[in-house]
Amino acid sequence: MKNQEKIFVIGHKNPDTDSICSAIAYADIKNRSSQDRKYIAKRAGQINEETQYVLNRFGVQPPGYLGNIGTQVKDMDIRVSPEADKSMSLKNAWDMMQENSIVSLPIRDNDGRLEGLITIGDIAKTYMDTTDSYLLSNARTQYKRIAETIDGIVIEGNEHGYFIKGKVLVGTANPEMMKSYIEEDDMLIMGDREEDHLQAIEQNVSCIIVGMGIEVSEKVIKLAHQKNIIIIMSPYDTFTIARLINQSIPVRYIMKTDNLVTFNTEDFTDDIQDVMIKHRHRAFPVINKRGKCVGTISRRNFLDMHKKQVILVDHNEKDQAVDNIEKADILEIIDHHKLGSLETMKPISFRNQPVGCTATIMYQIYGEQRLEISPKIAGLLCAAIISDTLMFRSPTCTLHDKMAAGALALIADIDIEDFAKDMFKAGSNLKDKSPEEIFYQDYKKFIAEGEITFGVGQISSMDSEELKEIKERLVPFMISEYGRHGVSRVYFMLTNIMEESTELLFYGDGSEEMAKIAFQMDPVNGTFHLKGVVSRKKQLIPALMEAAQIIQSDYN
Repeated sequence: MKNQEKIFVIGHKNPDTDSICSAIAYADIKNRSSQDRKYIAKRAGQINEETQYVLNRFGVQPPGYLGNIGTQVKDMDIRVSPEADKSMSLKNAWDMMQENSIVSLPIRDNDGRLEGLITIGDIAKTYMDTTDSYLLSNARTQYKRIAETIDGIVIEGNEHGYFIKGKVLVGTANPEMMKSYIEEDDMLIMGDREEDHLQAIEQNVSCIIVGMGIEVSEKVIKLAHQKNIIIIMSPYDTFTIARLINQSIPVRYIMKTDNLVTFNTEDFTDDIQDVMIKHRHRAFPVINKRGKCVGTISRRNFLDMHKKQVILVDHNEKDQAVDNIEKADILEIIDHHKLGSLETMKPISFRNQPVGCTATIMYQIYGEQRLEISPKIAGLLCAAIISDTLMFRSPTCTLHDKMAAGALALIADIDIEDFAKDMFKAGSNLKDKSPEEIFYQDYKKFIAEGEITFGVGQISSMDSEELKEIKERLVPFMISEYGRHGVSRVYFMLTNIMEESTELLFYGDGSEEMAKIAFQMDPVNGTFHLKGVVSRKKQLIPALMEAAQIIQSDYN
């Protein structure tokens, strides 16, 4: 079966309940309406307590973490290498590389782990080194490999043995002359004269190679057997045998094993480009997560790299998106916020509705596609609407949100008010969290007129005492966060759900002035008390954006 194309459905960084639940729901919708693609819900950050409570309540596993959507080595066309082990001959390796049109051959053990690397250049260099008569013995060459390389057969002796001592010679002189240059354990390439064979045996050579398919005498075979001398018969002439024989040495003798430049399938391509340029090898072995070598890549693979495909939900801002979003292929966006800063290379499906929650749009899509909503998915979507609209108290809440939540609650068999209380209680249980965890639990960065950057975090609770404790812990932390990530103004909303109000903390040059202009009031005891303000998206951000414009126009 052909592997399905993977497409990730993902929300924003510092994900809230809507971001997580909408990603899960839309992956469900797409998988039920597509056969050739697999849609996978992902998350771009840590799940908060509220969302974890919701997932646990309906028995749904959280989406896997995806912190970087950039292209990785596994997104390249990895060239699968043929199976090659270190005992094979250079000729076998050369033939394999020619058949597969490759210039580098990874050498693997029985478990598929990389042991070394051999290249066309390594083999060519060995072929050129014709003066080393001891090459075969130094390389501990197996007699079987020698026979295979010269298309011969071992007619006497143990073919599984190894030539480990002596040099390789051509024995064409007369027996008396041979005595002067043949030493014990040498390997001789010989003709058809029996007296030459007998002389070689008398001098205790290791191996006799006879060319032209000549059959040696029974006497020679008998004496060779007594002295454990190998006899190989080849169809080639003496010159051809001498030319080919060096190709029988095992790959392990010349393969590179030290300081190999390898890449992992999970490596990001941005991180490996400089390494490739520095080393300039023709190909680089690739190791997978299990430690096995799966093939090779080259610089050419950057030309046909497959971008990750992604659908964004609950946001359309580059700063809020998963890292390296510009390297991904965005297929769709489904959102309920203002238009942001993302750009795409081609037209896409962009559904952006003025409702209080992305989950409300998901409910509508289920209806449009006539798909039944499971109780689990209904529970997730209902929870997302309750969370984003602060149980319908937020000014972002619309009739569509209320109707969707009511219908979903019936499917999920939950009481909205009772469920909301439990969910908000779980979400505001921050006693064991550090100030940093609280601050970044629901934090977003914005860029206003004139490149004014500001960040806004928010915590919503039904307990005013809890909000007071959070404030005492956050104020010192905000001071330390000022200036990080290019943010010049830092705000934090302490939102009381029951009182429908927000205490706005602020820090940074110009932060007080911008809030004064936005809300036409002065701070009291270092904070702004905003009655009726509960929505960051609809009430706070637009006011701050407009204030930034006023500041910029005054400056100009």
